[in-house]
Amino acid sequence: MDLYLKHLASPIGELHVYATDRSVVGLFMGSRPFKGCRRPWQEAREADHALLLETAGELDAYFAGRLRSFTVPVEVAGTDFQKAVWESLRTIAYGELRTYGDVARAIDRPAAVRAVGGAIGSNPVSIIIPCHRVIGSDDSLTGFGGGLPVKQRLLEMEGHAITHLKLEPKR
Repeated sequence: MDLYLKHLASPIGELHVYATDRSVVGLFMGSRPFKGCRRPWQEAREADHALLLETAGELDAYFAGRLRSFTVPVEVAGTDFQKAVWESLRTIAYGELRTYGDVARAIDRPAAVRAVGGAIGSNPVSIIIPCHRVIGSDDSLTGFGGGLPVKQRLLEMEGHAITHLKLEPKR
């Protein structure tokens, strides 16, 4: 199966979007995909594939505040547990937040909070699968592959006020 890549400039830095002919399979910030991903990312070839262009358009609209829900098809490779966590993340609407415990309860694994955190940290399609909308039980901004300042910026874009990496009440 062919794997395509497009590098995009964004308000949070460079993004790297990977897609097959059918779906987006990776969206990463920074220099490259993180370790542990299940796809052969190095085999991707840069292209202006239609799905990558559609994804770029949706990301532009999201960053401009005009898009609250992504419609591009997404396919993720992972364990059944990871896929359950990532599917749960997709139910968190724009501007909403959940804790790691909330996600663990949503997948009927209330004692698996740390494992949920690990699965969230392995999300291969960030932003579209909104892992940035998960916070600590004390309203702290915890863990994010793009770094906490990027998580803060994404949440502020979605209407949350954040000070000292803690969430403040919505205004």
